[in-house]
Amino acid sequence: MTYRVLIADKLAEQGLDIFRAESEIAIDLRQGLKPAELAEVIPPYHGLVVRSGTRATAEAIAAAENLRVIGRAGIGVDNIDVGAATQKGIVVMNTPGGNNVTTGEHTISLMLALARNLPRATASLKAGRWERGRFMGTEVCNKTLGILGVGNVGSVVAERARGLHMRILAFDPFVTADGAAKLGVELVSLDELFARADFITIHTPLTAETRGLIDSRAIQKMKRGVRIINCARGGIIVEEDLAAAIREGHVAGAAIDVFAEEPPPSNNPLVGLDQVVCTPHLGASTDEAQINVAVAVAEQMVAFLLRGAVQNAVNVPSLRPEVLAVLRPYLRLGEKLGSLQAQMVTEPPLEVQIGYGGEVTEHDVTPITAAVLRGLLAPFFDSPVNYVNAPHLARQRGTSVTESRKSKATGFVNTIRVQVRTAAGETDVEGTVFGSDTLRIVKINDFFLEAVPEGHILMLHNRDVPGVVGRVGTLLGANNVNIAGLELGRERVGGRAVSLIHVDEPVPDPVLEQLRELPEIISAQLIEL
Repeated sequence: MTYRVLIADKLAEQGLDIFRAESEIAIDLRQGLKPAELAEVIPPYHGLVVRSGTRATAEAIAAAENLRVIGRAGIGVDNIDVGAATQKGIVVMNTPGGNNVTTGEHTISLMLALARNLPRATASLKAGRWERGRFMGTEVCNKTLGILGVGNVGSVVAERARGLHMRILAFDPFVTADGAAKLGVELVSLDELFARADFITIHTPLTAETRGLIDSRAIQKMKRGVRIINCARGGIIVEEDLAAAIREGHVAGAAIDVFAEEPPPSNNPLVGLDQVVCTPHLGASTDEAQINVAVAVAEQMVAFLLRGAVQNAVNVPSLRPEVLAVLRPYLRLGEKLGSLQAQMVTEPPLEVQIGYGGEVTEHDVTPITAAVLRGLLAPFFDSPVNYVNAPHLARQRGTSVTESRKSKATGFVNTIRVQVRTAAGETDVEGTVFGSDTLRIVKINDFFLEAVPEGHILMLHNRDVPGVVGRVGTLLGANNVNIAGLELGRERVGGRAVSLIHVDEPVPDPVLEQLRELPEIISAQLIEL
């Protein structure tokens, strides 16, 4: 059999040569495909290679009749609908580590260029002017650098900034004090970082929580004259707000490598400002990085297509196909339990205890533990967390992870229990697999229930009194929030209760506030699983 692989973005020749060396693999190079065009051409292909230019949308994936693997030559997979690929059984791989150094170095380069006005000075001199007094800069030595997210790239920036004799603050919801000490950074709150930093650099993923993180309100908390660098993802900065702050003089300047819309339109508010250094998404653009990611993605995809080996996948662990088929439902459950915990805790996890009971203990649970950690850690890192790097990242952040096994599971054929301890306390969730692939959450802290871990879920803690469900349903209905399902649990009659309400769309923040104002409601939170 010949496997066909579509190379949809530019790939270094060293990577192409790896594909060409295999007689069972044929490659086609077609760059610049729009999503609709990709959907038209994708049906006969078994593999798809992309970088940041091509978007593998749900529609394109739905049209992929033979696709088995998507390889991202780089770190981020935000241009791939991973959920759609997972539902269709398509493995999504990336190449973690291939361009961490390159992106970190680009961040430092932009910071120095911004501090010394290098682009404007260069343009002035090339225009025939000698304006030494116009481009007075500032030293970075002894200045305070605030790093938002000290994952793979952020830690590279921190290491190099120490060599420049900068004081380094870090905000990262997951990093513990021990982890920060190992990185040589001072761990602070987001507001304290804003207040103290002379330079702020962003290295967080683009999520619902980080989208628009740097807006007018955040900027007003920063010291006057701050300089901001973004080599992470467009959309984290509200570009209009940053431009306004620069024009007003509150922000001295910015260095931007990524934009909310790429390429940025001609009316982008930042591009035309003299105080802004701009580059066209060059964070990973070095010869070394291009070769590293091209070779890595080619080797991984060849190993998968020809031998079934999975490496650096973001949606399945590195397992042989026959083992993966057995463990798949446990992996899904483990990741969902970890994700649930990530949304329940309010501080960095210090300890994670994972308990396995019943039939699941007949298998090697190491991949399941990795799945739990992936679900738990993914929201807190600036680069994708997968089944390969999740245990390492937990160790790197100083989080203790322990496993326990019991051959019998109380009340169920199998159980996975995830307990997370933070400085604020301990949370406990438990789930089970019914049949071949039916997943259920069966316990949240002290409450027993049977809940489907899928979609948008409104989690309410309330007093167990009559009429709560009716009042909540009426309030949601009045705000056009449709209820798709409901699961309840309580500790005792008249005590406390928990409600998991499945809704068709995310509950808006104002509606959550209205729910919290109801006298029977103790807490209201939107969970995404």
